[in-house]
Amino acid sequence: MDPTLDGQQSLAYTSVSEQTLQPTRVLEHVQRASTGAAVLFVGLVRNHDGGRGVNWLEYSSHPSANDVLREVTAEILDDHPHVQALSAHHRIGRLDIGDVALVAVVSSSHRAASFRACEDLVERVKARIPIWKRQVFTDGDEEWVNSP
Repeated sequence: MDPTLDGQQSLAYTSVSEQTLQPTRVLEHVQRASTGAAVLFVGLVRNHDGGRGVNWLEYSSHPSANDVLREVTAEILDDHPHVQALSAHHRIGRLDIGDVALVAVVSSSHRAASFRACEDLVERVKARIPIWKRQVFTDGDEEWVNSP
């Protein structure tokens, strides 16, 4: 997980990779002595979608995915001036039910700022990052989600 901004201590960390995501390690990236609140979002692979059973899924990404993720984190820092640090990581490859697909965490001095910024971060990541999901259903059918 690489820092995305220069300076003594990075403000944003991002990654798009096949590595297993560990939410508590991601949380460590944003803790500062002045941190009063950190909001952690963990997106998990669920066993259903639209009333259908899901066996597993696979995420594929465009080579620019981490660059887009860096752009999004920079925007969050600009749009939410009370944020002290943030971290966003998306997993790609095959994921099983219960696996962690997305981790986003935001720290600030107070909880309200952390909650607002974390929700904004997750929504922007979901809307803009060029990652596509292939779901494999229990009946053997497959479906691509967010695929252009």
